[in-house]
Amino acid sequence: MNNQFTFEGKQRTTLIGFIILGAICLGLSFLDNTVPYHMRFWSNFLHNTVFFTGISFISLFVLAAFTTAYGGWYVVMKRVWEAYSQFLIVGLLLMLVIIAGVWGHFHHLYHWAADGITDPNSPAYDPILAGKAGFLNKYWYTFGTIGFIGMWYFVFAVPMRRISVAEDTEGTTDFEHHERYRKFSAFFLPIAAFSSAAMIWQWVMSIDSHWYSTMFAWYSTASWFVSALALTIMTIIWLKSKGYYEQVTDEHIHDLGKLLFAFSVFWTYLWFSQFMLIWYANIGEETIYFKERVTNYPVLWYGNLVMNFVLPFLILMRNSTKRKYGTLILCCLLTFFGHWWDFFMMIKPGAKINADHAYHAAHSAGGDHGHAAHGVQGFVSGFTLPGFLEIGIFLGFLALFLYVVLGQLAKASLVPKNDPYLGESLHHHV
Repeated sequence: MNNQFTFEGKQRTTLIGFIILGAICLGLSFLDNTVPYHMRFWSNFLHNTVFFTGISFISLFVLAAFTTAYGGWYVVMKRVWEAYSQFLIVGLLLMLVIIAGVWGHFHHLYHWAADGITDPNSPAYDPILAGKAGFLNKYWYTFGTIGFIGMWYFVFAVPMRRISVAEDTEGTTDFEHHERYRKFSAFFLPIAAFSSAAMIWQWVMSIDSHWYSTMFAWYSTASWFVSALALTIMTIIWLKSKGYYEQVTDEHIHDLGKLLFAFSVFWTYLWFSQFMLIWYANIGEETIYFKERVTNYPVLWYGNLVMNFVLPFLILMRNSTKRKYGTLILCCLLTFFGHWWDFFMMIKPGAKINADHAYHAAHSAGGDHGHAAHGVQGFVSGFTLPGFLEIGIFLGFLALFLYVVLGQLAKASLVPKNDPYLGESLHHHV
């Protein structure tokens, strides 16, 4: 069986072409200043960076969770998730650009980062944000981002990958490598649970800085996980079409499909918990987030629910569809794009409000009310809906992610031959 993946030149060229396309679209979005302060560029950059970094993080988290739980069925394909986790270093480098923007005031993604926002003597003073300044500040954002992503990658992702690969050649019957891998996994889980929540609050929830939700970390993490599952299924089916992963059977694909179905429903439960229960309670500081999106972004709002719940629910409800590659790939494509759409909806409306607010605050003293589009609701390309530039940027980031992943897959056997749970995985049956 062919267990050594070869990253072919044609594949590299194709991915590099899409990366260049993404870079060009990102550059063109910088030139679009319909929403002030180049917000289309910055919001696109943050959106895709958080989305793909999150997929990388959740892949490492799932590996740690399954290992700690003595799971065995997934082992034959665990190298895919290990490869996904190695994108964390790229995510860190990309987030450094956002951090530089916070310190240099190059963007206005976060209202809490504005000058004078916590100074009672400043006309820009905001008492609500002053109360949150202990957490929402550039120091926490910077050191939290660098510290936590750096820890995820250097302290856990790299050593776990190294141990796993070393087990192929050095593994013995005393299972020393697996025990070390398990210890790293057990330490990672509680650290990851806290740190990922803290950073998703900083990166995304604080864009709407007056708003908060106790469910937001669960909601966004579930969105990451469903995205990772959809991409995993498509990656494995593609590898099988190339003659790899003969050991991965319909039984494994079926279980991945069940997870995709189950966590699409779980995501919807969290969607319901965040929206309907808060709305019913009529808590003003929490409902404003939903009011903005339902009223001014209805296609985003309802499209999110259709793509991420209605379609996967109807398609994956039947057992047989979890074994039909064509149907499964269609569902994965819809779901993967749907959760990218979900993060688009989380980020774009608040980013537009922040840019418009900063623009009007800067020009109100001189009586300049700014460009007509600034602060006016209506269709704004790249905000009301993803435009062609957004799709190009998405494809560019996806190509970058896959370039890193395929490069990692080529460095080791696709099947961890000395993993003690490999036999259980090879004989998996549902």
